[in-house]
Amino acid sequence: MSVDRVEETAGGEETTATLAAATTVRYYPVAPGYRLNVRSGPGTSYPIVRVLAEGAQIAILCQTPGTTVTGPYGTTNIWDCISSGEYVSDAYVKTGSDGYIRPRCAL
Repeated sequence: MSVDRVEETAGGEETTATLAAATTVRYYPVAPGYRLNVRSGPGTSYPIVRVLAEGAQIAILCQTPGTTVTGPYGTTNIWDCISSGEYVSDAYVKTGSDGYIRPRCAL
């Protein structure tokens, strides 16, 4: 994302400077001792596309409701989108909340 800023020079002329906006990505740990299935959609009926290693940390892009799952961090129907077409159950991710922490996904 970039932001345009209009500046005035000493001679009174305007110039435009493009500034890069800093975005902070936050990573959340997967529950210790678990290899986490990454699925192609928000539910256990979707195919597994890969498996996260123990100790993995993930960035959550958005969240959406799906199959209810019980894991080390409780029972929830929230699924975390970690990449395009890749979802994990929030029951296995330490977000510090029982609710949504990111915007809802546009499916």
